[in-house]
Amino acid sequence: MGNLLIVGAVLFILVNLIYFFKNKEFKYSYFSTKMFYKLFFVLMGITVAFAVLYYGLGMSETVLRYSVPDGKPVPHDFSNYLYFSGVTILSVGYGDFLPVGNLRFFALIEAAIGLLLPSAYFMRMLNSKGDN
Repeated sequence: MGNLLIVGAVLFILVNLIYFFKNKEFKYSYFSTKMFYKLFFVLMGITVAFAVLYYGLGMSETVLRYSVPDGKPVPHDFSNYLYFSGVTILSVGYGDFLPVGNLRFFALIEAAIGLLLPSAYFMRMLNSKGDN
């Protein structure tokens, strides 16, 4: 039953994404697949680059701690830094990991990029509709 729910949910998500990108209901609808892929790969590249930066910072000192009351250090594992980088750039910030030390500054920069880059993408799409 669980597998059926998972498959159904994934199919539902895919159908909605296809509908969103293929729907030309609005008079001035414009979607650039090229720009979408560009945004996606730039965001993924930035996410991985920040994870590498965090990993490097974590080699000399503790930069991530659990947010539970005892605040133990998060294990120095690249997957933990990649996860933290992903939730930071997407502005999700689950709160399970807390940045400490120099990582706080870089996490703010990454979060700002995660907010501003998609905004710039949409502004560019709005401005480019008159170029055709």
